[in-house]
Amino acid sequence: MAKRNVIIIGAAGRDFHNFNTYFRSNVDYNVLAFTAAQIPDINDRRYPVELSGKLYPKGIPIYDEKFLPELIKKLKIDDCIFSYSDVPYNHVMHVSSIVNHAGANFILLGPRETQLKSTKPVISVGAVRTGCGKSQTSRRVIEILMSKGLKVVAVRHPMPYGDIAKQKVQRYAKVEDLKKHNCTIEEMEEYEPHVIRGNIIYAGVDYEAILRQAEKEADIILWDGGNNDFSFYKPDLTITVVDPHRPGHELLYYPGELTLRMADVVVINKIDSADADSINIVRENVAKVNPQALVVDGASPISVEKPQLIRGKKVLVIEDGPTLTHGGMKIGAGIVAARKFGAKEIIDPRPFVTGKLAETFRIYPNIGTVLPAMGYGQQQIKDLETTINKSNADSVIIATPIDLNRILKINKPSTRVSYELQEIGKPDLDDIVSEFLIKQKIKFKK
Repeated sequence: MAKRNVIIIGAAGRDFHNFNTYFRSNVDYNVLAFTAAQIPDINDRRYPVELSGKLYPKGIPIYDEKFLPELIKKLKIDDCIFSYSDVPYNHVMHVSSIVNHAGANFILLGPRETQLKSTKPVISVGAVRTGCGKSQTSRRVIEILMSKGLKVVAVRHPMPYGDIAKQKVQRYAKVEDLKKHNCTIEEMEEYEPHVIRGNIIYAGVDYEAILRQAEKEADIILWDGGNNDFSFYKPDLTITVVDPHRPGHELLYYPGELTLRMADVVVINKIDSADADSINIVRENVAKVNPQALVVDGASPISVEKPQLIRGKKVLVIEDGPTLTHGGMKIGAGIVAARKFGAKEIIDPRPFVTGKLAETFRIYPNIGTVLPAMGYGQQQIKDLETTINKSNADSVIIATPIDLNRILKINKPSTRVSYELQEIGKPDLDDIVSEFLIKQKIKFKK
């Protein structure tokens, strides 16, 4: 029987995992290419020989997704595997139509084929969209587990934007490890909050190799999901975060609705800043598709280091990049802080954008008057610094999870905005985690 020719459609994350778990050693398939979207400068590279296995001694080329139709015809592709996340359903079916028109099958791989089983209990934390508050929920769960005397190792959804072979397994235990692994701003935003709290986080490309190494130093594995993807590991407890600032999105994005349907626990976050009608829409949708899930109400109260740098000032607001771009958010903690503490004006960054940042605003024209902290490479980081310094702001509000002053030379006064998850009512996450540990027969401090 002839091998089936395959293209994996991705964005440097789920695509590599699907290859590693389902295709790498599968003699029935011949993966001829990856295509890349969302991530700048990822195309025209190769999935390396060191990771591609004995069936692929030359590695596998990565092309821009725009070449997908001609690649299907040129390479005589049978199956295209859609493997990236946080996209609206109409986009998924738009790509499906392109693939089918070129003559190939359009396929989505599910949890049974791609989730790895751990020898340790796994708690998965995910979300229905980028920017729901998944990261602070992960941190809250870790704090609970650590307070009970347990050793937690977090494993983060992949962000391999550099040398893929060198990023097979990455371990972060201290801030210096961020520099060691040449982290982008996006990576630092996810890893740094973990390591400064004293827990270890892994990431990389080969998630079975990562899991086996993490298991050696953990009582519990916490999957810290990215975008709205479902866990790469088979979870024993699944927590999904939803966002009433985007009511209805929990049923309109792939695979966000899947993460909601899979949830044992749903956290309705940001109820302190969302309106009642939006909260009710989200609550009704959760009950509609997953009535068995426990629902936890949560808030994300903000704190500001130097509110005097906001009151009466013209401020430039910098927010988490992916949340503003493919997450589609127009308001974040920085905007909330600017309004709460009486900023005179929120500066529009668009007249000052430089280089690759201008391209970001072209691709995502609805970002508006907020500056995304884009930093997929050194040039983007430099362009971000130049844009900030060119602006006519009196001061800068940094609402990213890291202190940008550590990596940028900002020529204006700045203040950081931080936010943590705060549960409201019972049961809270402490109650739920304690019950989980009892069921798993794990001894812990009470």
